[in-house]
Amino acid sequence: MTTATVQPVDVDAATVTRTETEQAGAFAAGRARVSSVLTQAVNVLAARGERERTQRDALVAFAVRVLSAGLLYLTQIVLARWMGGYEYGIYVSVWTWVLILGAIPHLGLNLASIRLAPVYRETGDFERLRGLVHGSRLFALASGTAVMMAGLLGVWLFQDHIQSHFVLPVYLALVCIPLYALTDVQDGIGRGNAWMSIALVPPYILRPLLLLAAMFAAYAADLPMNAATAAAAAIVATWLSGIVQAVLINRSMHETVPPGPRTADFAAWFKISLPLLAMMSAELLLQNTDILVVTHFMSPADVGIYFAAGKTMALIMFVHYAVGSAVAHKFAALHARGDHDGLRSFVKDAVNWTFWPSLASAIVILALGKPLLSLFGPQFESGYPVMFILVIGFLMRSAMGPAEYLLNMLGEQKICATVLFGAALANIALNFILVPRFGLVGAASATAMSLTGAALLNAIVVWHRLDIKIAIWKNLPKF
Repeated sequence: MTTATVQPVDVDAATVTRTETEQAGAFAAGRARVSSVLTQAVNVLAARGERERTQRDALVAFAVRVLSAGLLYLTQIVLARWMGGYEYGIYVSVWTWVLILGAIPHLGLNLASIRLAPVYRETGDFERLRGLVHGSRLFALASGTAVMMAGLLGVWLFQDHIQSHFVLPVYLALVCIPLYALTDVQDGIGRGNAWMSIALVPPYILRPLLLLAAMFAAYAADLPMNAATAAAAAIVATWLSGIVQAVLINRSMHETVPPGPRTADFAAWFKISLPLLAMMSAELLLQNTDILVVTHFMSPADVGIYFAAGKTMALIMFVHYAVGSAVAHKFAALHARGDHDGLRSFVKDAVNWTFWPSLASAIVILALGKPLLSLFGPQFESGYPVMFILVIGFLMRSAMGPAEYLLNMLGEQKICATVLFGAALANIALNFILVPRFGLVGAASATAMSLTGAALLNAIVVWHRLDIKIAIWKNLPKF
């Protein structure tokens, strides 16, 4: 009887011992995995290694873009609530022209800086790096001022042909252009030198915060909450943020680049930047033609509704721009070293970093679409169908990763510009055909089709010119 009772106890003891051993092993394995993840996270944050530095830059860019998207969205909600749909639509139309005119004066030097700065650093050509930072900023400021003066003169000469409610807001908005152009170039300088915070925080965080602060001050002072007041607030925000960014770039140059002479090689810079300007102009037309055509055919209230719906859905694009901002200079650096295998591997990472967060964001935003639009005002919910159409173009673009950045950094800016310019022309034609017949849905359809066509063509160009298959379905992660 004793033996009979002892044997089960021995078996149970062995089982317990084995279970404890397995649990200890599982615990040790889990601890090792956690330790590995933490070590990798520390390496990324501390930028130990080139890949970790790039991941950190991507995280910084992503964090700034997330915060920026929230701030910009909050700003638009506040403006729409305070100003009403009609005045808000006028402001949206006017600011759209600032986005277009402010991006032209520097002639693409912002994108050229992203490509040239890492090459100058890799080759130790600090003389040209100093010249690039100094010369491109002076050129942007001077040419931006010239565009502003020409615009002011044009409005004064032809104001009888401009709808009266647009005249004063346009006058005020034009004052933003010199510092908007300067900030655009400084964004490129910061990204090219891997100063992600300096590149992105002033235009994407500080500027909307200053705009909100200026509007709050105007509200507290009982100023009229109309498009003219918003344009005046934009002057304050654009100028202050640009000046702060300029000071930060000067300090970073002093800390990281030895003092010495400057060489301004404008002929070589413009050889690179002018095709990039064509590409950037096409990009701006792809993003803003729908707004301008809706402004032409429909009321300011309709413009406000379309803009709110479009910007709500475009929140997913902050992933695309964040990843592109972080990886563009790395594309150029890998190409400069001739590391083709490293470039292909890095492109695969960049595509996955772009698409999957974009898809997840799209699902969440569509699920919350109507409540988000209602924040602008009850009438804005009518723009919900626009979101379902635009998301097709946005996701197709994300599925190709940062294709435009890759082409631009590897010297294929001319063909990239050709693709985007063709898509922009198609976008203009489609908008003029569809908006008069289908209104806001027509504008969204035209834009979605144009974005899809541009994304597919860029992927084909990357494949044939660089021998890289960039589409997400060719770069799925292996589990």
